[in-house]
Amino acid sequence: MSVSDRLAELGIELPEVVAPLAAYVPAVRTGNLVYTSGQLPMQGGQLPAEGKVGAEVTADDGKALARICGLNALAAVHALVGIDSVVRIVKVVGFVASAPGFNGQPAVINGASELLGEVFGPAGAHARSAVGVSELPLNAPVEVELIVEIA
Repeated sequence: MSVSDRLAELGIELPEVVAPLAAYVPAVRTGNLVYTSGQLPMQGGQLPAEGKVGAEVTADDGKALARICGLNALAAVHALVGIDSVVRIVKVVGFVASAPGFNGQPAVINGASELLGEVFGPAGAHARSAVGVSELPLNAPVEVELIVEIA
């Protein structure tokens, strides 16, 4: 089954690529790897929530936002090389704007990781970092970037 078929089976439609906020491109290919820029949980050009996880944003809401970040990263990959060329998710890096004392970053970034597992099955298993930070662009609660292997 192709990745496109699996997305359709799951009822998932990739969004439009989020326009860059500064001087960068959404994704870059080198050899058989694609690196995405950090993706915010933008929907329709807006953030559905702002603030720090553990304060203005709950951990569960942060997890849902990380899933959106993952979808936006997949959209960037798709726009560059086509989603069906992805053979493996290599690495996920997730950043969580964290309130003081919040240390649940891994559970928040599971929103992106679990999405990738649903879509790619065993090829979605990946290395990962989940990092707490004091601030993210536009006061976003989460940001996710991917490294994917392509055929």
